[in-house]
Amino acid sequence: MTDDDLLPMPDFDPKATRRAVRRGLTRTAITVLAALVVLILAATAGSSLIQQRGDRELRMTDVLGTAFKIYNPGYDIEVRDWGATTPLSMSFTVAVRPMRAVGGFVGGYGGVEHVVTQDFFGHVGRLPLGSYANTTLSTALVNVGTGNQPKQDSRKVLARLPEGLNALAVVEFAKPLTTEELVAFTARYKSYAEKVVYERRPRSIPITWGGMTMWDRAPMPENEAGEDRWIEPDEAIKLDLANFRRWVGILKDYDDDNLHDFDLSLARLRKVAKDGLAYAYVDSLATIGELRKIIEDPLVQAVRVADVTYDLERP
Repeated sequence: MTDDDLLPMPDFDPKATRRAVRRGLTRTAITVLAALVVLILAATAGSSLIQQRGDRELRMTDVLGTAFKIYNPGYDIEVRDWGATTPLSMSFTVAVRPMRAVGGFVGGYGGVEHVVTQDFFGHVGRLPLGSYANTTLSTALVNVGTGNQPKQDSRKVLARLPEGLNALAVVEFAKPLTTEELVAFTARYKSYAEKVVYERRPRSIPITWGGMTMWDRAPMPENEAGEDRWIEPDEAIKLDLANFRRWVGILKDYDDDNLHDFDLSLARLRKVAKDGLAYAYVDSLATIGELRKIIEDPLVQAVRVADVTYDLERP
């Protein structure tokens, strides 16, 4: 091949060269960004799959959601098990409303929402409410076992209130009752033990279980048609204790670290679940007139009224 056979060298075009360089850089940037997006999506999906492996997501709401309810006995709490999974955490939402006497007004229908988070390693994040939630009911529960507001003081409070008012009250016993004794006591006064206090822990929130504190996944009794049936008050007390014991039974030793963040411990939970003794109970359906009768029972140490409201429909 001679020099005459070679194609002539084109003149150098700076503009064309710059365009070619820009095209090359753009293609390279697009390729790198696409690879990064794929890696991020793969990492996110992989992290989500790791965090959701087995029943980890469901167990998070079973353990942490229920512990959050025990941590805040002064509230009605709905655990919403729809949550968000990020590469570094899982979370669920709770809707909370302060417990009130039946018939009372509670602002914010559906409750105020809070988020409870568990990180990639299974540790619970900073918790809302808890020791900062000084509701009137929480204060009454903290006073169980302190000797504050003895019978004579309870009588004075009840005497100042109209007997027709509905009340939210904590009935404390002079000595703890067995389940059978609690059933007999509430039946005698037609009282409703919405929540039962299973330990005496003066000046601290005691372990309290029942009502909307019930383990969300606990099975409900069914009728012959397989439908949820009405639960009588005496049966509800026994069922709640059985559900409490069943929930404590799913807890593992490695849960203890998270439980301490809820002001709980495995040792305390296992002890009170085994003992099953009622130190007090919460009634949101009683009237002041009914509480005046209850305070005179020799089994009762104190009656602490946490809220009252007048039921306009009561005859």
